Order: sequence, then C-alpha cells, then structure tokens
Amino acid sequence: MEKDMNCMYCSENEKLDSLMIYIADLGVSKLYLFKEQTYYGRCVLAYKGHVKELYELSDDESAKFTKDICTAAKAIAKAVNPEKMNYGMYSDKLPHLHCHLVPKQVDGYSFGGTFDMNVEPPKYLSDSEYAEIISKIKENL
Repeated sequence: MEKDMNCMYCSENEKLDSLMIYIADLGVSKLYLFKEQTYYGRCVLAYKGHVKELYELSDDESAKFTKDICTAAKAIAKAVNPEKMNYGMYSDKLPHLHCHLVPKQVDGYSFGGTFDMNVEPPKYLSDSEYAEIISKIKENL
C-alpha cells in the first residue's frame, strides 16, 4: 500500500500522537482512540494505504474496509453500550480515507443530531481512563 509521508496517518507522526492513541491493526486499517472524549469511546479507523476517497478502493478492498468499520463499531458498542453509533467520513482538510466512529448516549452531548468534531470545552481522560477504555475495546475486537 502506498504511503504519503506528509500525511499524519501514513507517517504516524507527533500530530497523530497528539490527537489519538493507537488501539489495534485490523484487516486493512488501524484503529485509534480519539483523545478528546466528549463522546466516550470515540474512535477513528484509518485505511492503511494512502487514498483520499472510498471509491478509489477496489471492490475487495472496500469490502475489507467496511468489514473493519463493522468490527470496530461492534467492539466499541460492546465496550460503551451506546444508544446509537454515528459514522463520519469527511477528510476535507485531511485527505486520507478514515472513518470517525462516535458512540452516542441518549443523555449525552448532541444526542439526536450530528456529532460535533470539535467540542468546547474538550473532555480529556486520565491515563488510566484511556487504558481502561482501550482495554475494553480490545477485548471485543
């Protein structure tokens, strides 16, 4: 799979580390826990190769990526028991195929609407809280 070393997902650089915590490799993607946790359990699934659009994948690769999305979403759902999982694939300013997996709770932030990418004020967890949610997700992968 081709890489673009100017891309944070391909280079796995300090910008990626400042925003996310690596959880696991799946079939054709990597799963990360988003550090900002207003939506408890929010993750990002990034395709391992550098493509901008879902339609750039072959039928086989898009099926594998979709399978990874489902695998990750199920694991997150088992870990945090959301009322609904939101999925977001934008990439306007970060042209690399990735999907936000955002668990939503009835009494949680913005339930009933689309999830906000940048919540103010942001909610961060302690190291032990990050470790706990990552462990729960990994147990269900």
